[in-house]
Amino acid sequence: MSKLYIVPTPIGNLEDITLRALRILEDVDLVLAEDTRKTGILLKKHSISNKTLSHHKFNEHMFVEQLSERILNGEVMALVSEAGTPGISDPGYLLIRECIRKQVEVECLPGPTAYVPALVASGLPCDRFVFEGFLPQKKGRQKRLNALKEENRTIILYESPHRVSKCLLQLSDTFGKDRPACLARELTKIHEEFIRGTLEEILLRLGEKQPKGECIILVGGK
Repeated sequence: MSKLYIVPTPIGNLEDITLRALRILEDVDLVLAEDTRKTGILLKKHSISNKTLSHHKFNEHMFVEQLSERILNGEVMALVSEAGTPGISDPGYLLIRECIRKQVEVECLPGPTAYVPALVASGLPCDRFVFEGFLPQKKGRQKRLNALKEENRTIILYESPHRVSKCLLQLSDTFGKDRPACLARELTKIHEEFIRGTLEEILLRLGEKQPKGECIILVGGK
C-alpha cells in the first residue's frame, strides 16, 4: 500500500522517539532524510538498517515529482528532518502537498518539535501563541517585527546562535526593553538552558557570550 509517513525524530536526546516511529522507520521501503548522516546515527542506535535518501531544501524542488510518483506506484516512504517534525521550519511541505494532490495517503506521527517544550517551560502564557519560525534575514525583517509588536499572544521565534544577540537587540528596540521573554537553547541535550527575564535582562545575561546550539526566542505578547 503506497503511503508517505511523516516521522518526527528527537531534537537532541536520541531516546525521545516512539516505538511506532521506530517500527515505521524499519518497515518502509525508503527513508527520506534531511541529513542522512544524522539519521544514520539515529537508525544505528536503534539497530535499524534501512535505505536512506537525501531530501533537503536544496534538492526537494527537483525530486518532489519523482518521489511522489514512486509512492503513488506502490512504494512506502518515511520522511524525517534533521531533528523534530518535518515541515516545521524544515523541508517536507512540498512533498506532502504533492502526495495529497495525487491522492496518496499521508500519515503524520505525533512526536518531538522544539517549540512546544520551550513554550511550556518558558514561564510565558502558553494558552495562546503564534509560531513565526525564522524571521526574514534582511528584506522585510523590520516590517515583520513592527507587525509582531502589536501581537497579544506569546511569540515564538527560531534563530541561529550567531544571530541571537542581534535578534534580541532588535526585539528590545522594537517591543521595548521591558517586554518579558525567554531564550531556550540545546533542548533535551546536556547543556539545556533557559534564560528568563525581560529582553534587556536576557541581553545583559548573554553579554559578549555567543550562545551555542539550537536557539528559540519566546516573547510575551503586548
